[in-house]
Amino acid sequence: MNATPRKDRSGRPRDPGVDRRITAAAMQVFGRVGWAGFGIEAVAREAGVGKASVYLRWNSKEDLLTEAVASRFAPIAEIDNGDVHADLLELADLLLDLFTGADGLAARRMAVESHATPGIAQRWQKVRESQVRAARAIVKRAVARGELDPRTPVTLLLDALSGAVINHAIATPPHLRARVEQDRRRYAGELVAFLLASLRQMPREVPGE
Repeated sequence: MNATPRKDRSGRPRDPGVDRRITAAAMQVFGRVGWAGFGIEAVAREAGVGKASVYLRWNSKEDLLTEAVASRFAPIAEIDNGDVHADLLELADLLLDLFTGADGLAARRMAVESHATPGIAQRWQKVRESQVRAARAIVKRAVARGELDPRTPVTLLLDALSGAVINHAIATPPHLRARVEQDRRRYAGELVAFLLASLRQMPREVPGE
């Protein structure tokens, strides 16, 4: 069954191509100037559309930015390969692409600025909760399949994975970013292999969640 096309606020079907241009522009503008310089006019200019096209789709710049960044995290909920190694590898690769790729600065800004930005904090908290549930579901499915011990510390595992990715993105100097992008898959593989090996060596008395 085909999904019902999303509509703008006038009730007309939304053009996915225009949507993507606007959300991509929102990421670029936010990455360059942060929340202080973020606005509908700047995004419309970046996207090459009129302001009316943006306002037909989003009520406010808060809604636009939240949806733009959330759309880059959304694929987490689709990860389900039936294998814990493949699932964690896909998760690590997705996060590496997000935090070190073209939208990396915007993603890193959101992680920091969202907590202190009125109008964004509450919206982004809901997105983060959804992301966390999706990531935890990956680990819990692996436990249910018998691939991971039932006492696996879910939060610790995911904190280690996402923390390593974010630190890798922040610590990499600008002149090495192209190399990091080229080596992204290798780094993701090494990270996942390290984490799974560490879990196997964990004392059995460590409580899970």
